[in-house]
Amino acid sequence: MLIRPGRFAAIIRVLLFVAIFAIGSSAVRADSFQAARPDAPEFPAGVQWLNTDRPLSLRELRGKFVLLDFWTYCCINCMHIIPDLKKLEAKYPNELVVIGVHSAKFVNEKQSNNIREAILRYEIAHPVVNDSDMTIWSTWGVNSWPTIALIDPDGKVVGVKPGEGVFEPVDGVLKELIPKFDAQKKIDRKPIRFVLERDNKPKSVLSYPGKLAVDPKGGRLFFTDSNHNRVVVSSLAGAIQEVIGEGTPGLVDGGYATAKFFRPQGVTYDAARDALYVADTENHAVRKIDLKGKSVSTLAGNGKQAADYPPAGGVGPKIALSSPWDVLVAGDTLYVAMAGAHQLWTIDLRNLETYPFAGVGRENILDGPLRSANFAQPSGLTTDGTHLFVADSEVSAVREVGMKPSGVVETLIGQGLFEFGDVDGVYPTARLQHPIGIAYNPDDGLVYVADTYNHKIKRVDPKTKRLETVAGTGQRGLTDGPAKSAGLNEPEGLVWAGGKLYIADTNNHIIRVYHPADKTVTTLRLTNLDRLAKRSMPEFRGKEIRVAEQAVAPAATTIDITIQLPKGTKLNVEAPFSLTASSDKPDSVTVGTVSISKPAMTLSIPITAKAGQATVTIDFGLNYCAEGNEGLCYFKDIRAVIPLRVEPSGRQNALVVVVP
Repeated sequence: MLIRPGRFAAIIRVLLFVAIFAIGSSAVRADSFQAARPDAPEFPAGVQWLNTDRPLSLRELRGKFVLLDFWTYCCINCMHIIPDLKKLEAKYPNELVVIGVHSAKFVNEKQSNNIREAILRYEIAHPVVNDSDMTIWSTWGVNSWPTIALIDPDGKVVGVKPGEGVFEPVDGVLKELIPKFDAQKKIDRKPIRFVLERDNKPKSVLSYPGKLAVDPKGGRLFFTDSNHNRVVVSSLAGAIQEVIGEGTPGLVDGGYATAKFFRPQGVTYDAARDALYVADTENHAVRKIDLKGKSVSTLAGNGKQAADYPPAGGVGPKIALSSPWDVLVAGDTLYVAMAGAHQLWTIDLRNLETYPFAGVGRENILDGPLRSANFAQPSGLTTDGTHLFVADSEVSAVREVGMKPSGVVETLIGQGLFEFGDVDGVYPTARLQHPIGIAYNPDDGLVYVADTYNHKIKRVDPKTKRLETVAGTGQRGLTDGPAKSAGLNEPEGLVWAGGKLYIADTNNHIIRVYHPADKTVTTLRLTNLDRLAKRSMPEFRGKEIRVAEQAVAPAATTIDITIQLPKGTKLNVEAPFSLTASSDKPDSVTVGTVSISKPAMTLSIPITAKAGQATVTIDFGLNYCAEGNEGLCYFKDIRAVIPLRVEPSGRQNALVVVVP
């Protein structure tokens, strides 16, 4: 739990007196809720709402239980309760409305566009209000992330609970209170549907790539395609060679096509074993990819977040871990940045013994011996062979850690949980803002840092503790060219290969390359895109276009489709193209054989019109790229639903316009 310094507001004193959440008690007594409770304060006017097509008010939500989730998207503890919130939404779809109150810690997190990316990344399906000035936070007297507050159907406050472990206590309260409000006929079970951010955004070929590794001798680049739940292997020039992972979230070992990951992040290459190790973050596991045998296995982690804090460790895949974010192999030892436990761990690759290596589990910044040091959500690892260098995200720091048992932890850049900024210079005045990626360059002996929330790449000299910007403007963007004017968007992963720095430009959904020789940044153009085949999906999740019914003549022969791409994009002629068409009533309208093999702006689907009415459904996968930057590509599954009526005065062909 991340605590923000500050004073409690008046309302929290009332809430603590009323309940401190009778949430928290597994057995809730009926008389716990008989006393008068305060009215929940209304949302202020003028705040920006996301994941909904309109501002919301507590008054219009009367009749529902409302659960407020005070969060900030940098916070690992906030990430940990997202699965609990989803379980509650699934169990009480018509009784409960969850509303995220995003009260930012970092300056970068105040921007709605960045919050929108976090909503998409974590597949949040409820409204979120941008509490950028912490007005709602202050009104409720919140002082830590995450904190939840439950409001009853009368608009009264039930109570407030800080910290993780949300499902069981809230579920217990709802089980107690729903019958009581049902008896008074006060629950409105009419479903509420929100227009979600995911409904308005095309899918990119990569989705939030996390981190990278390299096989120098084999010329292979490895990177996690995190929100596609897979690992991609390419050449250093961007030619896709392998895709590892079936694509849907899960913890499944096996071959490349059937194995499953869940938002993997860190990856490291073991040349001695020709293997990859993967921080399978949301599975709370560490996985091994056998590149020769083309198989995936689990080294440590049972798929559940550790209940103990910090986790105790143990042997193999039976133990519980907490959000491993990066991995680094050195001989027979695999180092793990255990972000959820605020520690560094090791896995002995000979016997799979998995235990803490550095840090006591207290979220802060404190140097000293390995076993007494403090870290705060360590998220990136690199090494010069004798020391680890750590991107210690929540304290906006770079730490140096001795790799021997007698080693110590030293801070190169960083001052504290709430000391951050964008300042080049020398420790202690230099500042970063939530760095996530890090890479040591043996050519110059410097440590390069993905200064994620500053949208920059910086480097620090471990000897002098001097920090300087290498690439990026400080503002989110997407432009190639001279490095210091290039646009990046929350870069997270770095690796050196062939004298170039490869960058996982996470929120731009692409891989970038920094060329130190001429100090430029380019976008890695991926090829062999057919190997990034469509992921399996249990149901259609693309854009459905329903057109008005059209009258066609008995002699009609085609449905002609015109594709209108978003401004500034063009069809990707190198990408795979798929199209299927069917009729629900072949006796009325028959769809002929579809033999379109290449994408085009106009498509003709053969039909035979007979008599009566029918609905033709056409599914196709559309791939398109940004004009002038073919490294930035998107794909979209589109379903066109076309009702047809056959009559003598009808058209000779049906016309459909598709806008992705």
